[in-house]
Amino acid sequence: MLCCMPGVAFVPALLVSWSSAAFIISYVIAVLAGHVEPLVPYISDTGTKPPESGVFGFMINITALLAVITMYIRYLLIEKQNESSHFVRSSCNMFTLCIGWMGCTGMGIVATFQELAVPSVHDIGALVAFGSGVVYITLQSIISYKSCPRWNSYFMCHIRMAISVISCIAFIPMIVFASKVSMTKIDWTPGEKDYTYHFMSAICEWTVAFGFIFFFLTYIRDFQRFSLRISTEIHED
Repeated sequence: MLCCMPGVAFVPALLVSWSSAAFIISYVIAVLAGHVEPLVPYISDTGTKPPESGVFGFMINITALLAVITMYIRYLLIEKQNESSHFVRSSCNMFTLCIGWMGCTGMGIVATFQELAVPSVHDIGALVAFGSGVVYITLQSIISYKSCPRWNSYFMCHIRMAISVISCIAFIPMIVFASKVSMTKIDWTPGEKDYTYHFMSAICEWTVAFGFIFFFLTYIRDFQRFSLRISTEIHED
């Protein structure tokens, strides 16, 4: 079904489906193995112990790669549209791409360094991934408004901005509540110390994560009218 999509719409579609599967599969394995409680664990908690750690690391690294490709195609699409419309500076488009790629690097760090193995590195990677991701989708929402009405409908821009605002709102308490958790563990149970902070932070984390997923889902329509051509030139001496 992905291959039947026009243009390069299959790229964000694959990113959305793969990343959703990464979160859900890791969560299901971790819960069935008894490693985490079913009620809103941290995303990283579902990828800390084997066997789910291997699945989580592999799938999140692929997710980061797909995100890099999707962001680059989005960059090229804006550059092409900007040739005739001039709605955004090329430097701003490049800056947005770099911010997005920073978030992808953070995802790779999260996938590689498990939460209990190297907590400080893992936390830095998570902060970079979520922080850069929120900035990226916010900048893309602003760029979308600037491209209206020729390249985007205002309805789609409103959806993107709504996702960005919700993600930004959730990101701040996620950091605040997480900073109040005084211990690093994955087997949380209701009633114990810092559980409320953990629970609220985890809810915000899942909100931001699926905010990213829904945001990339909005790329599919734009990518349908964009195709990449590879040209090969042969020079004779």
